[in-house]
Amino acid sequence: MLTPSDFRRPKNPIAHHYARFRVSERLLLTGHSHQAWPDAGFEAQQQAWRDAAELVDDKWERAFAQAERVRRGFAGLLDDHPANIALGQNTHELVVRFLSALPLHQRPRLVTTDAEFHTIRRQLDRLAEERIDVVKVPSDPADGVAERLCGAVNDRTAAVLASAVLYTNAHMVPELARVLTACRRVGAELLVDAYHALNVVPFRLSAHGLQDAFVTGGGYKYCQLGEGNCFLRVPPGRDLRPVLTGWFAEFDGLAETGAGVPYGPGATRFAGATYDPTSHYRAAAIFDFFEREGLGVALLREVSQHQMGVLAQAFDALLLDPAVISRDRTVPPEAIGGFLALRSPRAGDLVRLLRREGVLADHRGELLRVGPAPYLTDDQLHAAVGAVGRAAKAIAASPVASL
Repeated sequence: MLTPSDFRRPKNPIAHHYARFRVSERLLLTGHSHQAWPDAGFEAQQQAWRDAAELVDDKWERAFAQAERVRRGFAGLLDDHPANIALGQNTHELVVRFLSALPLHQRPRLVTTDAEFHTIRRQLDRLAEERIDVVKVPSDPADGVAERLCGAVNDRTAAVLASAVLYTNAHMVPELARVLTACRRVGAELLVDAYHALNVVPFRLSAHGLQDAFVTGGGYKYCQLGEGNCFLRVPPGRDLRPVLTGWFAEFDGLAETGAGVPYGPGATRFAGATYDPTSHYRAAAIFDFFEREGLGVALLREVSQHQMGVLAQAFDALLLDPAVISRDRTVPPEAIGGFLALRSPRAGDLVRLLRREGVLADHRGELLRVGPAPYLTDDQLHAAVGAVGRAAKAIAASPVASL
């Protein structure tokens, strides 16, 4: 059984399972965005092709079995039941289905923060152009977000949409249960974007008091599932009738009958339609891999926090000019998710210089995002921070035009 100390040795205990991504040969500080896929996923993708070739249109029984494994995987991370999980290719399509179920003609108000990922941000901005009242509360500081959201909820509010961990700086948003209580009081819904918490920060619904909340997220980041693997968690007992669904929403044999378009029970109400099942083959195999290797969320959180500490201490030791690049030391490590955010007015230039040294990272505005992953060693993290230091010094010594 793997322990946190196993990940602090010179040789990473799981890196050999990621040979196709060459994680031992490259400095992939993209753990917050696109983690490497274990090799088990490659074999699963091949199996999807073989099943299609063998069974043709009869492949769907096997494909649906893969989808059910994916539901179980996501449900396990939430400590929930698979029947509450609707699947989608991306969170955008699932959020749109959720929005289409809201009584916006009666309650034309949506409450959110100013730091939501583009899935929510762009769609709500567009709805605002259609005269939906979209209220954005400040996301900084994160420990006051819940209070500000509660203060913006009124009886015209259809829903609150907010992140559990902010995608810009990885700051965790506490006390979202308070927001759920405020929503219940006026009959509104709460949708939590848990993408940056999933599989790097424990996110049991019962522990957070979010059993009655909608939750969305996916596997592109810390779950290592790749594209095409997202979910919407639907609270039990909801009978919403989303406008934008596919024919799978009435596929269940228990679909309601009577006047109007029929819907299946529970999360089935938010189902889509015919899709490429290859991603589910890959995801099912990777969920099995995590289980087989004992890579549970508690272990992954400990590994992540150790790696974050390595990055932060190595960065602080560089004593770089804070006018070029700096780190917020006011937020405790336990209140930060799975990546280190470094502020620089030239974060984009830093990303380009790092790529020249073979270090992959990214930025959001003035925030350079550096994301570790469990298949990296401490030596690799130190090497990556060294590259950050050289890039920062090059920027300090050179005008913009020379980079």
